Amino acid sequence: MLFYDSVGPNPKAVRMFMAERGISGLPVQTVDIRGGENRQPDYMAKNPAGQTPALQLDSGLVLTEITAICEYLDEIGPAGTTLIGRTPEERAETRMWTRRIDLNILEPLGAGFRFSEGLAMFRSRVHCIPQAADDLKQIAQERLRWLDGLIRGRTFIAGERLTLADITLFCFLEFGARVGQPLNPENQAIMAWYERMKARPSAAA
Repeated sequence: MLFYDSVGPNPKAVRMFMAERGISGLPVQTVDIRGGENRQPDYMAKNPAGQTPALQLDSGLVLTEITAICEYLDEIGPAGTTLIGRTPEERAETRMWTRRIDLNILEPLGAGFRFSEGLAMFRSRVHCIPQAADDLKQIAQERLRWLDGLIRGRTFIAGERLTLADITLFCFLEFGARVGQPLNPENQAIMAWYERMKARPSAAA
């Protein structure tokens, strides 16, 4: 296998997932997304979306998207643990929370960055709507307040299980805090959860 890595919260989510899952030693190729390497023909032939991360399997199949890559790695990883779920119910719950977080928080947070602080990099790569940036950032904050109320009293988003949902949210909130979308201290449950996630060794992946 070959893991196509780069800067940014998306590849970090896969790296953190692998660290938590006990997967190491995968060959890595770093893609220079700032220089636009991910938009060059060689890489686009592997991932037509021109994004990172990507995971090329020994069969030649290239997996893209955080969820697809992490679910595959969870299935082939060492026995004895899982970050997706052991039962149909647990797997469904993980996917539910991952989807909620992706659509409600990560998408507006990421687009808010691309349309403002990241505009110089992204204006020639994707359709940017600078006038929507502030509203998108506000949507992400509103949904974080919503999530804060849902996870009070929980160790992790799905309860007492660390899952892919925790990892993706942490990586994007860590990134957001560096690009003009800081954590709101009024979201006390999320702040406490964030500190727990930040203390995990995998957070340095």
